[in-house]
Amino acid sequence: MSPHIMILGIGNLLFTDEGFGIRVLSQLLERYRFPENVSLEDGGVLGVNLLGIISRADHLIVIDAVRNQGKPGDIHRLEGADLPERIRLKNSLHQVDFLEALTLCQALDKVPQTVVLGVEPADIETLSTELTPAVQAKVQPMVQMVLAELARLGVECRQGECRVPCDPLKSCHD
Repeated sequence: MSPHIMILGIGNLLFTDEGFGIRVLSQLLERYRFPENVSLEDGGVLGVNLLGIISRADHLIVIDAVRNQGKPGDIHRLEGADLPERIRLKNSLHQVDFLEALTLCQALDKVPQTVVLGVEPADIETLSTELTPAVQAKVQPMVQMVLAELARLGVECRQGECRVPCDPLKSCHD
């Protein structure tokens, strides 16, 4: 049985670069089909309410706008001990709530291995459904980063489909 991999886009589409994670998730859904063990979830701004969703995953790939003291458009990959410190820098309520949900997974004894892929936002306060140019330019590179994370977890992707290669010692299904 393949481990459950969840790709979680979080953010708010109404506040400029805050919608980055949802935009990347949308591109992935439009351009690829994923195997049964990979789920894509729009976490919006659900924060701590994501506990039930993320506790089902063995591996969690989170896509979001993350302030990490860089320039707008800088791409970040955070995992392990970097997560709590860097997420607190965002100054966004849903990001703090997400960290709380991840911490609460410990109470359920089901903490997924988590990687946060983020982009440094230029603006997360202006009411607009458009990303800033610096962040918009990182949507496709972030799609490629997500696909690279999937490859690291044993899921092969090419335009139109992603699949788990067949292990001759196990039964496989397409």
